[in-house]
Amino acid sequence: MSEKKPFSIKNWSEDDRPREKLLSKGRSALSDAELIAILIGSGNREESAVGLSKRILALVENNLSELGKVSVKDLMKFKGIGEAKAISIAAALELGRRRSGGEALSRKQITSSKSIFEIMQPIIGDLSHEEFWVIYMNNSNKVLDKLQLSKGGMTGTLVDTRIAIKKALEVGAISLALVHNHPSGTLRPSEADKQVTQKLSTAASSLDLRVIDHLIVTEKGYFSFADEGIL
Repeated sequence: MSEKKPFSIKNWSEDDRPREKLLSKGRSALSDAELIAILIGSGNREESAVGLSKRILALVENNLSELGKVSVKDLMKFKGIGEAKAISIAAALELGRRRSGGEALSRKQITSSKSIFEIMQPIIGDLSHEEFWVIYMNNSNKVLDKLQLSKGGMTGTLVDTRIAIKKALEVGAISLALVHNHPSGTLRPSEADKQVTQKLSTAASSLDLRVIDHLIVTEKGYFSFADEGIL
């Protein structure tokens, strides 16, 4: 009895080939599973690449944001997904996340706390660790740049005030917005959050810079120090 071979995309009927479908009908015509199938190229001995992709998506209830959190090691638990395929999936999802953040930054003028959330949520909203960022703006509140000031574990980060202020002077910023995420999902500011806000606000004001807000961001929501009147 001959050994079964993986279901390679090149052996499918033409109507079922996602690569050809992308070329003939465009990217938007493909399902999430078909796009992932293009990344992995083949399935395993029992199922096609699309079938395997559907099972991977089922793991996260078809939520691509959640799939972006799945580790390479966990992806490799699926039969037919080796290290190279798992890395391809992880890399593609990370590119998508960065693209979202870049698009938000390029078109944004800060008009409210929601504007800040829309810029930063795609970048840090679904991370499993905490990061602290600063957004730099001109006198029209248009975004000049943003900087990851620190990266830490679930319990918190260390924030270097000097680096934050140095960057502001380099880009000619007039105002700053502080943003960090809470991987736990809680939107309540800690005492440490309040202390960092005060520390950076004091340092900024000494150089005629203004901290306009500090947002705590989670995957689905945010807390604004300015909106709550505690900045």
